[in-house]
Amino acid sequence: ELLFKQPESSHRGDCPICFLPLPIDLGNSMMSCCSKIICRGCAYTNDLREVVEKRHPACPFCRHPTPKSQEEAVVNYMKRAEKNDPNAMNSMGNRLYDEGDYVGAFEYFTKAAELSDAMSHYKLSILYQEGLGVEKDEKKELYHLEEAAIAGHPDARYNLAVDEWENERF
Repeated sequence: ELLFKQPESSHRGDCPICFLPLPIDLGNSMMSCCSKIICRGCAYTNDLREVVEKRHPACPFCRHPTPKSQEEAVVNYMKRAEKNDPNAMNSMGNRLYDEGDYVGAFEYFTKAAELSDAMSHYKLSILYQEGLGVEKDEKKELYHLEEAAIAGHPDARYNLAVDEWENERF
């Protein structure tokens, strides 16, 4: 029954500045200092304010200066991940996934999924489906797909529907 309910907000949550639901697409900005996902409108307004007021770039949420390099951003994500921030753990998992370190990505995604992060549940389903860093396991794949779908992840909902169709459970 939970799979058929429309979620109250997007699986990404709400912008912590304007409180509007974040769009489903990935056109949002995630700040490495506080791991807050900011909508495009708030990020644009912050950028405009910085230009007009001739300020140094800073996070629109916590006002921490933006990192000057990717290495500095990774250090910030690591600090947030150590504090059990699911957004930071998901970002670290994505970074390791993109580098081909599927075992490391699995560890970060698992920790974030334990904190009910929909994106991490979805990524875990992909790891179990493809057998990347773990053995292929259809039951675990479907479990994580269902958890992500219940949280409102649109790709997980689609993949579950495809699975139902292919197995003629409709």
